Amino acid sequence: MLQRLRQFLLFNRSHDIARRYFVVNGFDGALTMLGLLMGFYVSDGTDLGIATTACLGAAIALGMSGFSSAYLSEAAERRREFQKLQDAMVTDLSGSAPHTASRWIPLLIAAVNGLSPVIISFIIMTPLWLAQAGMVVPFGPFEAAIACAFGMIFFLGVFLSSVSGTFWLLSGMQALLIAVLTALLIFFIGS
Repeated sequence: MLQRLRQFLLFNRSHDIARRYFVVNGFDGALTMLGLLMGFYVSDGTDLGIATTACLGAAIALGMSGFSSAYLSEAAERRREFQKLQDAMVTDLSGSAPHTASRWIPLLIAAVNGLSPVIISFIIMTPLWLAQAGMVVPFGPFEAAIACAFGMIFFLGVFLSSVSGTFWLLSGMQALLIAVLTALLIFFIGS
């Protein structure tokens, strides 16, 4: 089944779409977490439990939004493409590989789009969870989580360099610059 899905992705060039969705929604998740964490950081004295719950709520909302929006749009596009193919071939293609792909590819792309912000957000939230569990987090839980957010955003930039063939450090630094500007805006507006 996995091999067949992989073939569908390659055949329909859907792996490019899934990769873009991973980066775009992953970047949204990382910047959203950075924004929340910076807001908590500048507000001084935010309860760790409240901050963790707010971040978790945002991560879940981003995941649900990513999954549902990608599924609805991709399912509509795939149905349209399948119908055009069926009309062009003047035959019923029910049960064929293109028909199966038109049903499964939207789910796969939606899963990538929905899971990427959740996974990235959970990685960023790890210092908060460790602090809640009673572990000592170097530099403090909010500072460590903010550093994780910067790290994930840099990683997404590096990932994009492998797609575009650009120098990995430059691509990572470009993404990191966006994160730093976002953090500075929040810091100065929130202070």
